[in-house]
Amino acid sequence: MDELPFNPFLVVGGVVLVLIILSGFFIVKQQQAALVERLGKFHSIRNPGFHFRIPLVDRISGRVSLRIQQLDVMVETKTKDDVFIRMKVSVQYLILVNGIYDAFYKLQSPHDQITSYVFDVVRAEVPRLRLDDVFLKKDDIAIAVKRELQEAMNEYGYDIIKALVTDIDPAEQVKQAMNRINAAEREKVAAEYDGEAERIRIVAKAAAEAESKRLQGQGIADQRREIARGLEESVEVLNKVGINSQEASSLIVITQHYDTLSAVSENSRSSLILLPNNPSAASDMLNTTTASFIAANEIGELNKGNLGPEEKK
Repeated sequence: MDELPFNPFLVVGGVVLVLIILSGFFIVKQQQAALVERLGKFHSIRNPGFHFRIPLVDRISGRVSLRIQQLDVMVETKTKDDVFIRMKVSVQYLILVNGIYDAFYKLQSPHDQITSYVFDVVRAEVPRLRLDDVFLKKDDIAIAVKRELQEAMNEYGYDIIKALVTDIDPAEQVKQAMNRINAAEREKVAAEYDGEAERIRIVAKAAAEAESKRLQGQGIADQRREIARGLEESVEVLNKVGINSQEASSLIVITQHYDTLSAVSENSRSSLILLPNNPSAASDMLNTTTASFIAANEIGELNKGNLGPEEKK
């Protein structure tokens, strides 16, 4: 048999045909979806796995990710009290499995669409709040953003998982003013606590001094009572041996006088006032003291007699 002549065109054609057939095979990764068009028209959605398309007839028009994605949007707006702030809103979203066609063909730029809705909601909500309320109600702002986006993006095959206000950044001067206000408020509270503590210390000290003086007065009264009782007993003892009250009183005075001198001499730095020490000194001292008490009593009675009825009361 005659061998067929070698034809390089057939070889090249065969290789090209094999390559074209092999180019029809493709792989879709996990959490992805591929959209296949046939002659320019949407044909099918291919899920993760190994697939084949007709070469030169079918083409992969695009691939979409089914993972949860996050878009961070920075919004500058003004509060009710005319403070400009920058807010960072993080939107977490994904493409619904049954919304792959709408997500790919209906929406040209999902990021721009989401950003526009975030700007619209934030600039509608924040100007109604004061700066302090923005920090307190940031969750309410995030809920409003999610609600607005959910209604709008579901139509395009997107599901909004979460919207978070992750940062609120006023101007630097505003932050410094807020810090000064906070510091002043804390200093005020500290001063109030210091004042209350000082008042408690003063009251406690006054109460302690009053109690001390009361106890001291009670001690002096008890001491004088015992001294008087002792003097009374001494006079009774001297009366029993034939010494009258006048002589007994003189004897007690001179005895206490010498006891005082003895006590003063025990301290070398004590100041000493010397009183007359003649035999009649004690009697004279007693007579002088008695006369002074009698004169003071008479003057008091005289003054009381000169007062009117209302003054006597």
